[in-house]
Order: sequence, then structure tokens, then C-alpha cells
Amino acid sequence: MIKIGENIIFEDFPLLLAPMEDISDPPFRKVCKQNGADLMYTEFISSEGLIRDAAQSKKKLDIFEYERPIGIQLFGSDVDTMGECAKIATAVNPDLIDINYGCPVKAVACKGAGAALLKDIPLMVKMTESVVKATHLPVTVKTRLGWDDASKNIEEVAERLQDIGIKALTVHGRTRVQMYKGNADWTLIAKIKENPRIKIPIFGNGDIDSPQKALEYKNRFGVDGIMIGRASIGYPWIFNEIKHYFKTGEILPTPTLPERAKVCLEHFEFSLQWKGEKYGLMEMRKHYGNYFKSIPFFKETKLKLCTSNSINEVRDILNQLQMQNYEIIKLSE
Repeated sequence: MIKIGENIIFEDFPLLLAPMEDISDPPFRKVCKQNGADLMYTEFISSEGLIRDAAQSKKKLDIFEYERPIGIQLFGSDVDTMGECAKIATAVNPDLIDINYGCPVKAVACKGAGAALLKDIPLMVKMTESVVKATHLPVTVKTRLGWDDASKNIEEVAERLQDIGIKALTVHGRTRVQMYKGNADWTLIAKIKENPRIKIPIFGNGDIDSPQKALEYKNRFGVDGIMIGRASIGYPWIFNEIKHYFKTGEILPTPTLPERAKVCLEHFEFSLQWKGEKYGLMEMRKHYGNYFKSIPFFKETKLKLCTSNSINEVRDILNQLQMQNYEIIKLSE
């Protein structure tokens, strides 16, 4: 049994959906929840944006009952602002507040937020304490191994953040300098789990893209749960595939073309409902290639989906794809 605070309890090994900017919005989260994600988070939300009452930041606070447990993820560079934003986020009644100390992109790190806090651990501690004191909800943190290879300070970070009250820690097995290149190194994540001082759940993140790797890393590194990001984009089935493999040792068949089209259409409809017809139509375009990758004849259909300005035309295309009897072979084969 894994507990985050007093009220978030997982009887089995939990699979977490990573917060991903411009990806993990409510429509995407819904299809992932339907396909086995245990804990999800909003896209990261700018504390400065919330304080300014920016519409885009406020929209990201939208959460729904079927998503629970759900965390709101915040990022920022100012201690007091982060504390105030924790109060704003708490008011919409999520299950937890998560702090992003891992985002590596320049637009975030150069402003002293995200992974930049890995260069100033005292400030990270102070900011985390401000958030913990501002909410009655469990506070969790997502971060990286360190800023670069010379400053992999995640073991110190884990102890110090636990000491001021965080209830779980997710570690992406790369440094900020690595961005998303190279292989994720989970050895330091395992060292955190081996530390007798650490009592909170430790979740691992990075490079989990198959049921086999999920089980290998679960057993090899001893984490309390696994967070999955890029491998879920256009492939929400990965959560249930991993759970099935854990229980049976069997690999579920790859979703067929009709199955992919069905879930993609559901995602499309959810997008229209949440974003409105104009933006829902446009923003789904970034997902089609991922839903239907590995299909050799899909290029022309993808072009139609990505250029169509007609909701009914997109629906017709996706409905037609559900009628085609085409079995998709796993890329690994």
C-alpha cells in the first residue's frame, strides 16, 4: 500500500501520468484515466500567471471528479508568490499540490523557476516550505537528479524536502543539462529509496515506454510507483498494458486501427467540449500523428485531419478509420 498524506491511498503499485505542458490537459487526462492512469496532474501552472489572474493559467485549474486523485502542479521563482498560489490552487479542491522543480526549458529555467531551483537548494527549501504552510493538502515535488553531472544533489534534496513536510517525491532520471537526451539514470533514485531516513513515497520517471521496462525498473530500483510521460502521448493504453503485464506476465495485443480511432475520436470530442469548437479542433492536430504512428498508409489521412477546418469532416474520417480492419504490429517486432 502506498500513501500520499492521509487520504491518497493506492493498494497496488501506482502508475502516474506526468504533467506535460500543452499535452496533459483535461481531454488528454480523461483518456489516460479511462485506460488505467492512477494519479494525474494538471499541466504546470505559472504562479505569476495565477497572481495576475491570467486567463490561460486560471483555465488550467479546471479539474473534474472523474480525474481523482488529481494534483495541481505549480511553478515559479518567488517564495511569497508560490505560497499565495498554493492557496488559490487549494480553493479549487484538488487532492494534492505538486511543485515543479524539474522543467528544463529555457523560458522557465532562465527565470529562476523549474529546474533552476536545483542550483539553489536553500531557496528550493524555503519555497517548498511556503507552499506546505499555505495549504492543508499534501504537497509533492517533481524534480531531476541535479543541474548537471557535477551537481547531482537529489539525495540531499530528498532529505531536506521530506524534513519540511512534502508527502512524495518524483525524480526524473536526468539532469537539467541533459534535457531529454541520453538515457535516464535511475541509480540515484534507487539510492534515495535505500536511505533509511526517507519515509515518503519515491516515484521514478524517465524512459518507461513498455510493460517490460516498467517491471524491470520496478524490481531493479525499488521505487514506489512509476510516472509515465512521453510514452503515453497518443498511446494511453500503456497504463493498462503495464498493469496487465505486472499481473500476468503477458503482453496485451497492440490496439488495432479501429481501437485507436475510437479513443482518438473520444479525445477529440472531449477537446471540443473543454476548449470550444475552434481551439478544440486546432489543438487536436498535434495528437493525430501519435495516435496513428506505425501505420504505413496514414500520411494522406493525417494531412486531412491536420488541415481540416470542419468538425464533421474530422468525425467522419475517424469514424471511417473505425471501420477498417487493419492490425498494427508492435514497433518492437
